[in-house]
Amino acid sequence: MGNPYLNISINKYNYVSYCIKVYKRYIFILFMESYINEEKPVISINNMGKKVLIATLYSPEPVILAATRLGPDRIILLIDKEPNKEQENAVKLIQESLGKVIDVKTSKTDVYNIVEVARKAVELIDMQPNEDHIFINITSGRKTKAIGLLFAAYARHDRVSKIAYNPEEDKNSIVYLPRLSFKLTDTQKKILEEIDKNPGANMADLSKKIEISTAMLYRAIGELEDMDLVSKEEGYKLTDAGRIARL
Repeated sequence: MGNPYLNISINKYNYVSYCIKVYKRYIFILFMESYINEEKPVISINNMGKKVLIATLYSPEPVILAATRLGPDRIILLIDKEPNKEQENAVKLIQESLGKVIDVKTSKTDVYNIVEVARKAVELIDMQPNEDHIFINITSGRKTKAIGLLFAAYARHDRVSKIAYNPEEDKNSIVYLPRLSFKLTDTQKKILEEIDKNPGANMADLSKKIEISTAMLYRAIGELEDMDLVSKEEGYKLTDAGRIARL
């Protein structure tokens, strides 16, 4: 037989732990609602169109702080295909606070496959109306997912207005990252497309398919290798960055 006093103590402990969690959540929601209602400088845009925030998510604070600074009309959160309790709670908190005044949507992505994360993020960016202004925040969530979203922003450089990160040391500050792009020529794009169709192809095959001289092909592929978009181990193949550049 178990000790009845021990069981009572465990039940009391579980009940107290549950109450503490509920209380913390309640306080957090109240705090965020008051924070949202405070007047803060909001990023202004001269052109017509809505502001869209696409962000990785694990804990809710970075997304809420980014939203209060930006004042978006729409938020898209990248979550895991199988979100754990903490991520589910973060989504719920955001929906219960920001969701009262902002359209909040979620999109499930892979966790560790950077190319697949980037592919999904590019799809989301392409789905937004052309007149909308897209802002990226990569603070919350796993690093692999943040990198995938960052690469998607590079692949759609012309659609993204800003890429932001909130440092852990000072969560109220914002670091704007460079809006880089792959800047590929038409010839480079054709080379990547052909290598993607025929991984392991050699120089002679590529030269015939793309219809450029071998000398020009050598130079173009050398540039793609320097950009880490192409690897020539066992024939020419695209790297992860090369696959993302083709999105």
